[in-house]
Amino acid sequence: MKNLAVIPARSGSKGISDKNIKDLNGKPLMAYTIEAAQNTNIFDCIHVSTDSALYADIARKLGVDVPFLRSAALSTDAAGTMDAVRFVVNEYINLGQTFETVTILQPTSPLRTSEDIVCAFRVFREKKADSVVSVCETEYSPWLCNILPDNSSLNNFIDLNRVGRRQEMQQYYRINGAIYIQTTELLMRHGNLYGENSYAYIMNKMKSIDIDDEFDFFLAKMLLNYNQ
Repeated sequence: MKNLAVIPARSGSKGISDKNIKDLNGKPLMAYTIEAAQNTNIFDCIHVSTDSALYADIARKLGVDVPFLRSAALSTDAAGTMDAVRFVVNEYINLGQTFETVTILQPTSPLRTSEDIVCAFRVFREKKADSVVSVCETEYSPWLCNILPDNSSLNNFIDLNRVGRRQEMQQYYRINGAIYIQTTELLMRHGNLYGENSYAYIMNKMKSIDIDDEFDFFLAKMLLNYNQ
């Protein structure tokens, strides 16, 4: 079985300028994900999907494959990650390479480790799954959350019949954005990533930071320092 890892790293970012190559404790952000993928010894090809020649050059120096850039149409804010990954698969087919699985590893998850990827693949193989997606525990139960009206009234904000003692509330999980493993067949037929034969890989909440803004970046830096 041939496995492809795709690290989506377009250059446009509204929250943090050039986020994916921003220095994080002495490395460009995407280096953490590249190194985690390399250290698994799972992938036959690790590809950074980017629209930037600069990003591609940095990725190549880090030892990954970037034989082509992402098209302009797939580099806007409105472009979907899955469409960009399908583009990658088709480009590799044109180069004579095919893969049975495609794993998306977002560079905004720098605390996800090679061990996490290996363990997620173990779930994928043992379950004979179509897809495996990483999750972590939610910080709060969704029953403690609601929208606020214009006047900020808390009238009926929570359902007191559902909300008891916090210790008795059921544990919920959220997608953490770190690992998406799927068969290439599922990806190319636009199949449901969360279908009947899809399973969760549960990650530690401390490793589940997904960098979107400067606060997330600061938190990732502190956690990396703490882990070291």
